[in-house]
Amino acid sequence: MRAAALHSAAGALLLTALSAVPAGGVPGAAAGRSPASGVALAAARAAERGVAFGACAEAEELPAAMQCGTVAVPLDYARPDGKQIKLTISRVQATHRDPHNSKHRVPRQGALVFNPGGPGGSGLYFPLIGLLPEWKRIGAAYDLVGYDPRGVGRSAPLSCQDPKRFFKGPSPAPAHPSEPYKRERIAQAKAYARGCAKRAGGALRHYNSLNNARDLDVLRAALGEERLTFMGASYGTYFGAVYATLFPSHVRRMVFDAAVNPDPAQIWYRNNLDQSMAFESRWTDFREWIAAHDDVYGLGDTAEEVLVSYERARARLAAEPAGGKVGPGQLQGAFLQAGYYDDYWPARAQALSEYLKGDPKQLIAQAGPVQGAAAEAENANAVYTAVECNDAPWPTDWKVWDRDNTRLARVAPFETWDNVWANLPCAYWPAPRQRPLDVRTGPGELPPTLILAAERDAAAPYDGALEMHRRLSGSVLVTERDAGTHGIAGGPNRCVNGHFEAYLLEGRLPARRSACAAHAEPKPLASR
Repeated sequence: MRAAALHSAAGALLLTALSAVPAGGVPGAAAGRSPASGVALAAARAAERGVAFGACAEAEELPAAMQCGTVAVPLDYARPDGKQIKLTISRVQATHRDPHNSKHRVPRQGALVFNPGGPGGSGLYFPLIGLLPEWKRIGAAYDLVGYDPRGVGRSAPLSCQDPKRFFKGPSPAPAHPSEPYKRERIAQAKAYARGCAKRAGGALRHYNSLNNARDLDVLRAALGEERLTFMGASYGTYFGAVYATLFPSHVRRMVFDAAVNPDPAQIWYRNNLDQSMAFESRWTDFREWIAAHDDVYGLGDTAEEVLVSYERARARLAAEPAGGKVGPGQLQGAFLQAGYYDDYWPARAQALSEYLKGDPKQLIAQAGPVQGAAAEAENANAVYTAVECNDAPWPTDWKVWDRDNTRLARVAPFETWDNVWANLPCAYWPAPRQRPLDVRTGPGELPPTLILAAERDAAAPYDGALEMHRRLSGSVLVTERDAGTHGIAGGPNRCVNGHFEAYLLEGRLPARRSACAAHAEPKPLASR
């Protein structure tokens, strides 16, 4: 699922007769051990070595409490004695300080490992979240641990093209693309897939969700944890659920925040279609909010009038990009972010309003490419593409993509084709595909887990949380009603945070299905 990180989306050809990947079902397994025995061996070695934590590579920009280290994992778990890659991890140790009672020393409960999703998101800076008031009680009881998954950042980074060529702007973003434009994007997708194969070589097939889950078990062992306490957001909920299926006895507590649909038939093509539909609803929510504040923004007092203003900006940017950087594609990308997080709404609405009044500065600042972030963005996109393309079969006939998305774009034009272009390399992927794991646990196999979901989340549509709840026996689902923020733990909703803290700190869960009222909508920013 393509998502912004902490943040952090995508989808799959309808599959039949899917079941758990057998030990010999992973390419190369027959030549070595089973992946399961490879994980056990790698975990035993990691437990013996531990982690030599020390100063982080960018120590001058980080608090002294932040420590970094590495953990070695096999590139291929069927060959655990073969090539090793190092995962970079970060940690802030439990403070033991009760924020409500300075005389009370809070006992340590272990490490809380976090993944922000993506795929391709870095969790290295996660431990700093303990500085926020909403996280201080959790930071008192847990070592907060983040890491770069395989391929990401400082963990054997993956690349598919020269980062200098990654940001293309200004660019178009046609809601109903022409046939010549489609042919151009097909050619780009094929070239990108070839670039991934050329740069990664035979290692490319080993970047997948099964290996992300196996890496997590090695990381658990390296941290000295008999059982894992884990929090995954967005895509992190999917491979967290894969972990729970593969290693249920290794789980202590798990939080699935913004859960994606783990049904094998959804991985990943059909999840992408569902996501595009959900973004259309969230885009409507945003426009209705702008319309309710027409006295501030002057973009129209109905959602339809706001859409007219947005389309006017698109047409103007197509004719003359703002600052030579921002075209319709960059505008769409900036407003897509607002579909993930409503705290973007005031600034985006202000930028659009000012642009249409003749001042493009805010729009350029918010939507223009940041060249200094090109290498990080290219790396994240490479990992995203590799993991999702490797995880499952995708349609290889362009006619299937064209048919499904042409039909969808008639009712959901906002995100549909942008989602297609992001994932189209999977149609021409050169590496072997896997069969998605049949994620599920039976009664008593897994300790109770907590699933958090916003009812109108666009990046992880709510049906995914319901499916995750059905498949993980004993799980509890907490829903934020009438809200759409992508990831709700530790945010502005006190009800959600109460359940989150009670679970992590006390192991206490509410009823099997519980709900919280929506957090307050953001306040508008006055347009200058």
